[in-house]
Amino acid sequence: MALPSASLTPPKRNTLTHIPGDEGWPVIGNTLQVLADPKGFIEARAKKFGPVYRSHMFGETSVVLLGPQANEFVMFDQEKLFSSEHGWGSILGLLFPRGLMLRDFEDHRVHRKALSVAFKAGPMQSYLTELDKGIAARIAQWKQRPGEMRLYPAMKQLTLDLAATSFLGADLGPEVDAINKAFIAMVAAAVAPIRKPWPGTQMARGVRGRKRIVAYFSEQIPIRRKRGSGGDLFSQLCLAKDEDGKPLLSEQDIIDHMSFLMMAAHDTLTSSLTSFVSELAAHPEWQQTLRDEVTKLGLTANAATSPDNLKALPVTEMAFNEALRKKPPVPSMPRRAVRDFSFMGFAIPAGTVVGVNPLFTHHMPAIWPEPDRFDPLRFTEQAVRGRHRFAFVPFGGGAHMCLGLHFAYMQAKCFARHFLQNLTVALPPDYEPEWQMWPIPKPRDGLRVVMRPV
Repeated sequence: MALPSASLTPPKRNTLTHIPGDEGWPVIGNTLQVLADPKGFIEARAKKFGPVYRSHMFGETSVVLLGPQANEFVMFDQEKLFSSEHGWGSILGLLFPRGLMLRDFEDHRVHRKALSVAFKAGPMQSYLTELDKGIAARIAQWKQRPGEMRLYPAMKQLTLDLAATSFLGADLGPEVDAINKAFIAMVAAAVAPIRKPWPGTQMARGVRGRKRIVAYFSEQIPIRRKRGSGGDLFSQLCLAKDEDGKPLLSEQDIIDHMSFLMMAAHDTLTSSLTSFVSELAAHPEWQQTLRDEVTKLGLTANAATSPDNLKALPVTEMAFNEALRKKPPVPSMPRRAVRDFSFMGFAIPAGTVVGVNPLFTHHMPAIWPEPDRFDPLRFTEQAVRGRHRFAFVPFGGGAHMCLGLHFAYMQAKCFARHFLQNLTVALPPDYEPEWQMWPIPKPRDGLRVVMRPV
C-alpha cells in the first residue's frame, strides 16, 4: 500500500483544537513532563481530558488514544490507517532506520516474512542450546560472588552476550564493550530532547554509535557469505536466497535489520528480566513458589534445558507476564495516520501522530484491580479469557506484534530455571527501587539486590 505523501504532513495545529488537551510549554510542549513521570502524566491527563486527548511532544502535536479498544483499533489496524514507520521515524529514524518496526504494510509484510524463518522451530532450538549454556555459565559466576550487586548492568551485559551468541553466532570478544556503548548511546539518543546531532549532544553520540554498528556488520557480511554456513540469525540472513538464487536481502537490509534486532533483543529483555527479578526479590513467597516449580522439573544443576522443560513452567510464565504488565518494555507506541479517521466521536486528520499506551492500559483499575500489586494469578487461563484481548500488550499487536515474542519467553524461562535453581534474591533493608519508565523501563540506580546461593 503506497502512502500518499500529503497524508504524512503534520496537520495544522488549529485542525486539532476540537480535541481536549494541553500542549504545555512553547516549543518543548509536554516533553520534559512525560520524560520525568510518563505514568503519572498520562494518568493525570486521562482523568482531566478522558481517553482521547491532545498533547505536544518532541516538537509536534499528537493525539493519545487510551484503553484496550484504542490499542486494538491502532495496533490491529484493519483499515490500514496508521504508519508505524512515520510514527517511530522521528524517534528512531536516525538511529535504527528501516528496521522492521519502521516499515509498513506490504513492505513490512515482505521483510517480516524474510526474517521469520530465523524464529522457526529449528533455529529456536539452536538458540535455546546457546542461551542455556550462556545463562548457566553466568549464573555460576554470580553464585561465586554472593552479596549485594547492581542487577541492571549485570543483566545488560548478559543479554548482550546472549544476543551476540544467538544472533551473531560468535563471542564479540574485545569488541563487546564498544558494541555495548554504541547501543546504549543509540537508545539514549532516541528520546533526547535535542533531535539534531549537534556536537556534544546525546543525538550526536547516538549517530556515532550507529556508525560503529554499521561498520561492524558491513565488515562481517562478506565474511559470512564466503563461509557459506551458520545456524545463527546473522548468517541465515546473509545466506538467504530468493527463487532465482540471488541474495534475498541486500547488505543494507541486513545491516538495518541486525542493528534493530540486536537492540530489541538486548534492551527490552534487559528491562523485562530486571523487572522480573525485582518483583521476585520484593515478593519472596512468589520467588519460592517459582523455585518449587523449577525443582519439580527434576533437573540436575548441569542438565540442559529442553523445550519441554520450558513448557512445564506455567507459573513462571505467569509471573513474567505480571512483571511485563507492571513495566511493559515499550510503554508507549506511536503511529502516524495516513488518512482521516474518527475514534470515539473525534475526527482526526491525516498526518496526525497518534499514540497508544500499554503502560496506561496495564494499570487501569477497572481491568486490573489494585494495579500496583504484583499478582501472577491475573494470568490464569480463566482470568485471561475474561479480559479484552488488547488489555495486555507488552509485545504490541496486529501486524507489528513483536517478531521475537517466543524468543523472549524462551530466554526468560531459561533464565528463571537457572537463576532460581541456584540463587535467592532479596532487596537490601529499607531500599525502594526507583524506575525511569521511558523509553524503556530501567532502575535509576541499577537496582541493588542481595544474592545468596540456594
